[in-house]
Amino acid sequence: MNASATLAVAAPVPAKTGASSAQIATMIEQARAAQRTLLAGGQQSLDTAAQAVAWAIMEPNRNRALAELAVADTGLGNVPDKIRKNHRKTLGLMRDLHGVPTTGVISRDPARGLVEIARPVGVVAAITPSTNPAATPANKIINALKCGNAVIVAPSPKGHSTCARLLEYAHAQLDRCGLPAALVQMLPAPVDKQATAELMRQADLVVATGSQSNVRMAYQSGTPAFGVGAGNVAAIVDASADLRLAAQRIARSKMFDNATSCSSENSVVIEDAVYARMLDELAAAGGALLDAAGKAALQRAMWQEGKLSHAMTARDAATLATRAGLHAIAARQPGFLMAEEDGYGPDHPFSGEKLSPVLAVYRARDFAHAADIVDRIYAYMGAGHSVGLHTATPERAESLARDLPVARVIVNQSHCFATGGNFDNGLPFSLSMGCGTWGRNNFSDNLNYRHYLNITRVAHPIEERVPELDDVLGDFFERYGQ
Repeated sequence: MNASATLAVAAPVPAKTGASSAQIATMIEQARAAQRTLLAGGQQSLDTAAQAVAWAIMEPNRNRALAELAVADTGLGNVPDKIRKNHRKTLGLMRDLHGVPTTGVISRDPARGLVEIARPVGVVAAITPSTNPAATPANKIINALKCGNAVIVAPSPKGHSTCARLLEYAHAQLDRCGLPAALVQMLPAPVDKQATAELMRQADLVVATGSQSNVRMAYQSGTPAFGVGAGNVAAIVDASADLRLAAQRIARSKMFDNATSCSSENSVVIEDAVYARMLDELAAAGGALLDAAGKAALQRAMWQEGKLSHAMTARDAATLATRAGLHAIAARQPGFLMAEEDGYGPDHPFSGEKLSPVLAVYRARDFAHAADIVDRIYAYMGAGHSVGLHTATPERAESLARDLPVARVIVNQSHCFATGGNFDNGLPFSLSMGCGTWGRNNFSDNLNYRHYLNITRVAHPIEERVPELDDVLGDFFERYGQ
């Protein structure tokens, strides 16, 4: 070749981008057609679709495969706990849905002349996180199908392969029942913000769990949306509590799935009278209390340039200690790490959500001071979510419910198991917890099937009942006159 000849250069391969607006429109059209097929079968068809997806994730071999894939691809959590989560959360959801009417007439009130008719919302855009890449999509899909909707999932990029495997299993089960696969779809890889935003725009309802940026995007999409607030749960241990039992409950919750749950305790606030004893019980339950130097080393490793490091989230405590250079602590194989704290806000990062088996420990003078500490923590992060209380004085729970910016007060329970519903409390099973206006959400319930329904009300005439003026204003007149 002549030295002056121009070398042929291969044209650069353009980077693959997410689904286009036209592709998403096609998916929506397919979803609507599948939804019409689903609705034609009535309540039995809706129940069958929900059961099919439940069995897709709960069958033991599939459950294990999903759990293993989730941990392998995201690096978050651990396989045994994800297996348990996939099973129990789905089993609990199916218990909540069993026998519940979700189409046609669901209520008649002759005295008020009202008939309520359940109607689907349409095509649901389900935005799901990497922390629970199988359990959360399954929960949303089952709720959507039970209410006669179709659903398109926008998984986190890390959770895409797990979600794809879940949909593969779901489609096989739906096919067994003669139901169309297009009832359950997902955005193709790569899932980017543009495609997710476009799905939100074209869908009929958005249910968003995950990062606060995704939640804000859901609320700004122009489509009706349910989004959840930030987690940063605190638990109070008062002087009357059974300390050993409280420590065991907190430890189970803090260690479960390496604290991937938004409901895992991030702080514990202990009354002064039992502070030392409670620390001993937490140590006996698997906790390792760091000294000042250890706390500083862990802080440097966990927060870099003001941001929580992905390399330090949802890993086991020994790994965290090793990465922070705390080799003596790591050698003890602790279940979780504890750091004493007395401040709040960005200058005290342990006061925020850590998504790891790390527990900030606060010392309170008394119960009123403990509640004030929690209030200050939530003023920084976590307002609206929930608070734990370990006590032998259960009436204190109602004072917290009246005074703190929380949607749930969890009494004498392992928080991460209880907040999203459990078999020993009455909350709906869910992996998405509304945080009310405190958390910039439009609902304060556990996201459940009711949020996937429209209700049409038929109003018949009844006998007129007009109250006398004194019936409704009499007490006002007595106090202030007319």
